[in-house]
Amino acid sequence: MSTENSATGAGTGTAPLPPMHCLRHLEPGPPRLAALPTGTPVWLVSRHADVRQVLTDPRLGRAPLYAPDAPPLMVTPNILDDPQSMLNIDGTEHQRLRRTVQRAFTPRAIARWKPWVASVVESLIDELIDRGSPADIVAAYSRPLPVAVISRLMGLDNLDSKRLAHWSDHALSTTAFSAEAIGTAMTEFAAFGAEVIAERRADPGEDLVSSLLAAAAEDGSITEGQLVALVIGLVVAGHETTMTSLGNALVYLLQDGRDAWQRLASDEASAAAATEQILRAVPLGDVTEHMPGLLRRTVEDVEIGGVVIPAGSVVAADTGAANQDPEVFTGDLRTELFSPLAAPMLTFGAGPHHCLGAWLARMELELALHRLARRLPALRMADPVEDVDWRRGLLTRSPDSLRVIW
Repeated sequence: MSTENSATGAGTGTAPLPPMHCLRHLEPGPPRLAALPTGTPVWLVSRHADVRQVLTDPRLGRAPLYAPDAPPLMVTPNILDDPQSMLNIDGTEHQRLRRTVQRAFTPRAIARWKPWVASVVESLIDELIDRGSPADIVAAYSRPLPVAVISRLMGLDNLDSKRLAHWSDHALSTTAFSAEAIGTAMTEFAAFGAEVIAERRADPGEDLVSSLLAAAAEDGSITEGQLVALVIGLVVAGHETTMTSLGNALVYLLQDGRDAWQRLASDEASAAAATEQILRAVPLGDVTEHMPGLLRRTVEDVEIGGVVIPAGSVVAADTGAANQDPEVFTGDLRTELFSPLAAPMLTFGAGPHHCLGAWLARMELELALHRLARRLPALRMADPVEDVDWRRGLLTRSPDSLRVIW
């Protein structure tokens, strides 16, 4: 495993990055032509209704992005570019793969995990308090919580969190690592996934990997490569997005949103409402730096927002801009933090590729924010937001460390 990690650190001479809740978004409007970093033309779609159409219309898909005539999408391929992965398969084959894991992520299934996740949250807060103020809340709380949850769900009791962070950073790298470094890390990660599958075949348990293998055996058509891609994809998705959302939520709530901290502690319903608004308004990644949205490719001419987009075109659905569309969402976090959403947010996507882990992520964030505010009412950032050390060069951006005091 390489020790290289240029995904972290502010770097010498670089300007401070704005917090994710302060990013400026594309002005919603009709689809417009732009270009990916590879030079490939891309239609940018930004209005809420248009983005929802892109994500749900069967005339746009993920698989055509990897067809033999597809243009280059990424300067440096990462884990999202695997044509075998569930993310990049459409239609009945995608539905069959999705069925092998989706039972573990229904709202009812996730609700059964709530008492245990709450106990993990409380244990982490106990340890944070025991260490004393000041402390790095990323290292002590926002990173270990989702790792502990996905490890328990998948039966990965001895998962090395440093190795996981190494693989995840490379898996989602855009500019942080070289193609060679990403290839080496993904080979190691795939070997890890194959090893977990072999262990679980030899000794099945009550975990998600064992359930996935049982469903795959019953189906009979899922390849070994698809199983490995599913396992390592679940490991990354199961912790990365929650860690990113929680870290960025704390940057907002402990600075610009500090006035809401007391109400966040008051009850779980307030925390649930705030979680929805934060997930809507604080994006996971900076589309201006790397990828302009969730990509699809048209299989025939499609009219979107009054513009006919030709067959074979690459389309980017900018969910961040759509989540701020003033025709749909009229308030901001300062005024609407505890209000119901005016319309479904698109942070987790929509349509057949809607994020499987959405309910798990919601539950972890609600508990993490509510319990932390209740136990540490005086919690605040120790340093100016300009000094935040960000993870850079990845599809997601969140603090690599965040000093807090109480």
